[in-house]
Amino acid sequence: MKKTVDARPDWDDYFMEIARVAARRGNCLRRKVGAVVVRDRRIISTGYNGTPTGVRNCCEGGCPRCASDRPSGAGLAECVCSHAEENAITQAACHGIAVRDASLYSTMSPCLICAKMIINAGIREVVFEEEYEFSEQTRALLHEAGVRYRRASPS
Repeated sequence: MKKTVDARPDWDDYFMEIARVAARRGNCLRRKVGAVVVRDRRIISTGYNGTPTGVRNCCEGGCPRCASDRPSGAGLAECVCSHAEENAITQAACHGIAVRDASLYSTMSPCLICAKMIINAGIREVVFEEEYEFSEQTRALLHEAGVRYRRASPS
C-alpha cells in the first residue's frame, strides 16, 4: 500500500501557522494576536499580546482597560497590554538577537506604533493574515521606510 504524503506548506503558510499558535498564548481579554520574526527562513523570535513580563496577566485582571466594557479602540492609551509584534521584537532584544533584515509574520496587520517599532528595528517585510485598523498613515509610513507589507494568501 502506497503512503500518501500531505502537501508541505509553503513558507508563508508555515510561519503564519506558527503565528496562530503563538496567538493562542496571548493573555489579553480583547483579542489574541501572534507574531513570528524570521530571518533566512529561520524563526528568531515569537510574541503574543498581553501584559508585560512580571505584571499580572490581562486575563487575571492585570489590565483594567481590557477588563472594562469600553468599546473596541477606546481608551487605548490606558491599556497596559503589549502587542504581539512589540513582544516579538523586544524578546529578541532581551536575548541579544538582531532582527535587522528579518520578516515579521503576524495574525493581524500592525498598528501605527508597531509599524514604527518594525521600521526602527530594521525589519524589512511584514506579512499579516487579517487587517485590523491598518490605516493609510501606517501603510504610508511603512512604504516610505522601504518596509514591504502584504496580506498572506489564504491557506
